[in-house]
Amino acid sequence: MTTMAAFTDICQWSSFHCQPSLMVPRITCTGNWNHHGLSSSFSWKLFCPESASFKFSSSRRLVARRSYVPKKGIQVVSPNIGSQTLTIEFLNAWDDEYGGVIVDPESLPSSANAFASTLKASISNWKLKGKKGIWLKITLEQADLVPIAIQEGFLYHHAEPGYVILTYWIPNEPCMLPSSPSHQIGIAAFVINDKREILVVQEKCPCSCPGVWKLPTGYIDKSEEIFSGAIREVKEETGVDTIFLEMVAFRHAHLVAFEKSDLQFVCLLKPLSLEITVDEKEIQDAKVPKTRYNIDEA
Repeated sequence: MTTMAAFTDICQWSSFHCQPSLMVPRITCTGNWNHHGLSSSFSWKLFCPESASFKFSSSRRLVARRSYVPKKGIQVVSPNIGSQTLTIEFLNAWDDEYGGVIVDPESLPSSANAFASTLKASISNWKLKGKKGIWLKITLEQADLVPIAIQEGFLYHHAEPGYVILTYWIPNEPCMLPSSPSHQIGIAAFVINDKREILVVQEKCPCSCPGVWKLPTGYIDKSEEIFSGAIREVKEETGVDTIFLEMVAFRHAHLVAFEKSDLQFVCLLKPLSLEITVDEKEIQDAKVPKTRYNIDEA
């Protein structure tokens, strides 16, 4: 009687690796032989454990175990893998009065990669909702996010010392968003006393007209009234306190500083003090000439 045993080896497919456990199916053959060396009868028996444990591994580190009953070779059963849940995040924003969106600058992702994916998803969402203009404020601390927004199609609108404003126009039509600030607003102070004498100053910085005497001038500050700016400039340059009487003239010029237009308003002021204290950082000199002017006839 002769006994033969056969067992499986490690099997490998293109994407899965299969290795049987220690309990391996075996085939046992029993035969009766006559004196001529020929078999008179054979009996085959298949011995297999009730269950076999298999490990399947792939690049996704998936391990599956399943009961196995052999039939004709090894059967590989794909495990039931649930689909991953995909979460899409959008930028926090609120609607403006013109069908556009203003992005909340306080909620921007700090990571450049997170900002890029969230911004792209938000733009697609705004397009589906039919939004028009998008306003995006990026602070100085997050300046590395600006190139990402530019790459997605945003344009510079204006900048301040601590932030930059960018815009994105969605409709396939001319942009209706207001342009960046187009004007500078300046003042000129026409300070005249009861003797009809006018306060004049001489600029400290070199210019094309050295030695020229002129009215105190300057630009108004952010959120400052025009008349308040005139009073402030006179005080800063000459130390003279004044009160506002009326606006007597204005001048409008184009392509002045950085190709912006310029508005200058001439304000009539009355001095409340007589002593002049020159601000040497701004002007060269200041005085009240003894020349009298009759403004009623002007």
